[in-house]
Parts: sequence; C-alpha cells; structure tokens
Amino acid sequence: MNSLHVYSASGVELRTAALKLARQRLGAMGFEVTLDPSVRARHQRFAGDDETRLETLHRIADAAPSVAMACRGGYGLSRLLDRIDWPRLARSVEQGTRWVGFSDLTALQLGLLAHTGATSWHGPMACDDFGRSAEVGGVDEVTRDCFAEAMSGELEALGFRTEPGFDGLQLRGQLWGGNLTMVLSLLGTPHWPKLRGGILFLEDVGEHPYRIERMLLQLHQAGVLQRQKAVLLGAFSDWRKSPLDRGFTLKTVVARLRSVCDTPILTGLPFGHVQTKVTLPMGLRVELAVQGRDVMVGW
Repeated sequence: MNSLHVYSASGVELRTAALKLARQRLGAMGFEVTLDPSVRARHQRFAGDDETRLETLHRIADAAPSVAMACRGGYGLSRLLDRIDWPRLARSVEQGTRWVGFSDLTALQLGLLAHTGATSWHGPMACDDFGRSAEVGGVDEVTRDCFAEAMSGELEALGFRTEPGFDGLQLRGQLWGGNLTMVLSLLGTPHWPKLRGGILFLEDVGEHPYRIERMLLQLHQAGVLQRQKAVLLGAFSDWRKSPLDRGFTLKTVVARLRSVCDTPILTGLPFGHVQTKVTLPMGLRVELAVQGRDVMVGW
C-alpha cells in the first residue's frame, strides 16, 4: 500500500493552492493521498485548538497509513507532548506507518523515540516542499527522489561533502536530532531521548549565529555533545547580519564549538529549512564513514 495522509498538528495552514499542488504532485508519485480535516482547521495560529490537534495525532495513528506526512510545521506540538498517547503512535509504526516531517515535528519525533524507541523520518512536508510553486523553484529533485526512496524502503544511504580534516573517520551510532531550537526545548523534560554514543544532526532557521552558538554551547555544557559519536550540522538559514557582527559568522560558531568540544563536528548535511533536503531515519542505528571530504551515512 502507498496510502499517504497529510495532516497538521502544529501551525494553521492557509496555503490552499500549495495544498492542492502538493496533493497532485504526491499523487503523481504513486501515493494515494488523503487530506486530513486538520489541514483546514483554524484556531488562533494553530491547526485547531489543543484538543483538536491531539485528536488529529491519535486519529492518524489509528488509521496507520503507509505515510503520515505533516502539512507544515510552525508551533504547537510542545503544547501536546504531555498528553500524547505514545504507545498508540508506536503501534502505528509497528503497522508500517512512517511519520515524516521536520521543524516543529522534531518535538513529536524525539518524544516518540524517547518514550517508545519507535523510529520516524525527518524529511519534507506537504506544503513546504511539494506545494512550492514553479515560480519559486517547484519541487527539488533531490528532495523528491530521496523521500520516495525512503518511503519505499529503497534508501539505504546518503552522502554529502564536508570540510577537510575528517578523512578516515568511521563510527556507528543512533541517528537523532532535528531543529536545534526544538531539540533544546526538550532538554530536561520527560520527552528527551537519553542517547549516548549517538549521531546528532541539527539545523535551524531565522536564528542569528550568536543564538546558534548559545544553543550549541548549552548542549555542550549540559554534557549532550560529549556523549555523542559525532554532530552533523545542516543548514542554518534566513538570518540577518548585524553591524555588530564584525566578522562573527556561522564559521566562527563552528570553530568555537570545536575548540571546546572533542566530538567530531561535521558541516554540510543537506537538510534544514532549505529547498534541497534529504530524508533521515530518526532513531535508526547508522554507520558514518568519511573519505577525503565525502561523508557517507548508511543503515
């Protein structure tokens, strides 16, 4: 089966044209697409009030489609974490459901991993990726093809280029992470995956490099980064330079982090709030190998 349910349990979705386009494109890829009523729900900035959005998650879990794809992110899942029936969602994974999304969906995926050990997929969303109009680039081919292969079970590895200095690095660990702001928001809560020896991937949007540094240093000072085998940094996009920066950049942030943390920190992961993004298996054990500047992550 290739049933794909598009739902929203976070921010309100107002892009009707994008939603229609996403349905057409996903259908053309061979998916039997169902639009959950939640994609049209409205309450303040959310896709329905908290009770409605909680019911959405449980309804999708009970339906157990092949793919449960978020329509969009935004904000809202943090409100629901203490009330989600995690075993109910895990049962859908056992039945073959692949929960897919990123950004605010990080909270749902990490909570699922922390409470049940169930895996999910950090990847594209309906409107944000498949609903993009041709005028602004349409659907990225890498994003589309990687997602399709991941959902069919054909995807077993991905590669990217990083900076020099890691040639010969080989390690294994459980892949986890997501949006940096959302990852940090779970620290100290019951929804935090207590992983040692993992491979942590991170990205963010609209955050100035000094804020990125502050969040990364908090993870370091909390002992999180030291407990990982490696950290993979994706895109940190859509931030504005300040006249106060005077040469302070994302490269400065990475250099500072490497100076205080012994864990290998690799840049270049093609993921984030950008057009080209790979689909990552959240919670799976992977192997990472670097040859020259080429990084291969396989599972």
